[in-house]
Amino acid sequence: MTGTTVLGVLGGMGPMATVDFLKKLVEATPAARDQDHLGVMVAQASDIPDRTSAILGRGPDPLPAMTTALRRLEAAGATRIAMPCNTAHHWHGALQALTPVPILHIVDAVAEALARKGIGGGSIGLLATDGTLLSGIYPQRLARFGFTCRTPEDQSSVMRAIRRVKAGACAEARDLLRAQAEALVASGCRQVVLACTEIPVALAEPPVPLRPLLLDATQALARACVASAIEPASRAA
Repeated sequence: MTGTTVLGVLGGMGPMATVDFLKKLVEATPAARDQDHLGVMVAQASDIPDRTSAILGRGPDPLPAMTTALRRLEAAGATRIAMPCNTAHHWHGALQALTPVPILHIVDAVAEALARKGIGGGSIGLLATDGTLLSGIYPQRLARFGFTCRTPEDQSSVMRAIRRVKAGACAEARDLLRAQAEALVASGCRQVVLACTEIPVALAEPPVPLRPLLLDATQALARACVASAIEPASRAA
């Protein structure tokens, strides 16, 4: 993919989720050779304080560390920025106010992915951190498209699974997440959004019946990043 787009990835939240995003970015790119891919710079800023703890009032504000990583990406020449962390989008507005570089929003990418699937409204399940749920970023932004959001009956199991993924114990997380996803589908959700970037790492191979009902927010963000690079190039051509 030729052109001047350079994607800056504000990552490290967590590190494995950032690597998963990069893999999905490559897979989403229509490329026949190395030179067809996006230029990408990654700030693997694992020193950023826990986002959920901050939203719950139990930990330090991550915005200063996120701002430092943002400045590094700006200085390196990023023309677009992506944050492969759903909870971090609680600070999307604050970060965007600090830079003229567009920061893609993961919930908008999910809305586009739902539209591609032909889903124009209704009940959507969320598998997410406590911080993402409390922040309200999904119901607030998806309401514009006619969606309502439903949360798991056993949110503590979701958080336990996310912590297991961060600790490298994906197999232990898989069954916990599958059970909560199946319960959301049974409650009437048209799709279940994997709205924490750790969750697709554990649910990389979901059961076949569940597969079409899951929407991977990490993959949606990767596709939005590729689209944001292709569209300006198409207009220039």
